[in-house]
Amino acid sequence: MAETGFFKAMPKALWHPKYWPTWLGIGCLNLMTRLPYKTQLWIGRQIGLVLHRFGHQRRHITSVNIQLCFPEKSSQQRQQLVRQIFIDNGIGLMETMMAWFRRPDYLMSRTEFHGFEQVTEQLQQGRGVMLLGAHYSMLDLAGALVSNVQSINVSYRPQDNAVMNYLMERSRARLYERCFTRKDIRGFIRTLKQGEVLWYAQDQDFGRKNSIFVDFFGMPAATITATSRIAKAGNAVVLPITYFRKDDNSGYVVTVHPALDIPSGDDATDARLANAFLEQQLREHPSQYLWLHKRFKTRPDKREKKGRLYQR
Repeated sequence: MAETGFFKAMPKALWHPKYWPTWLGIGCLNLMTRLPYKTQLWIGRQIGLVLHRFGHQRRHITSVNIQLCFPEKSSQQRQQLVRQIFIDNGIGLMETMMAWFRRPDYLMSRTEFHGFEQVTEQLQQGRGVMLLGAHYSMLDLAGALVSNVQSINVSYRPQDNAVMNYLMERSRARLYERCFTRKDIRGFIRTLKQGEVLWYAQDQDFGRKNSIFVDFFGMPAATITATSRIAKAGNAVVLPITYFRKDDNSGYVVTVHPALDIPSGDDATDARLANAFLEQQLREHPSQYLWLHKRFKTRPDKREKKGRLYQR
């Protein structure tokens, strides 16, 4: 928040008293990012536990997702996993603040990068690269870390809270070449055609429009087909990227994986392939993901009420 021009560039409407509680909370989180790293993780853990205790609706959504996706686990195992998901997403909130308020090279000494030579090889051949990411809990911090080793362009969904949206856009503008809203398909394609890197994610439920239903953990899930269309139009190679906190909380591992066969010419096949890759990663790291999202909100049967699976 001490960035030059931060307040000068800020819309005057964000000074309105209704935003003061948000500013107070953000200011406190900003100060916390100056504490020792392990202390920040501890704070994130406490935030997660508080949200787990009092966030009844989000806990219910998470519990439904875990019950649907991990039916082989016992009730006690699922409850433990839900608790850990809140802890990891609480830590993820602190990691987001690290990305927003600390230097991009903060925590570089704690980070391992693997597979980025594949990106270099494709760019040298004049191909654009789509890094197919997902909403793992350390998403923003991963982007900040990657910006140290690779110039990238990103897509994002504007936040409903105007203060949070301003902070997010300011933060990402200093880290990335360009930031596109998720509906700027022309911008995505243009970037890829120019032989650049686009970080993209398709793993949330954006409704029935432009989506098809393919399996995700054995459940039909609305999955957007834009990945295939953008990659094809931009003549890009699709390389999955993962980013996880180490089990001992000592640092991070960011990995670019071998290319997926996308586009294959069939949108359903491509969507299944992308979902299968994500499912494989989440079986290895089940708690470091945004399970708080209603992933199965939209159902194949149009007569079925949206969000029915999450009704109490």
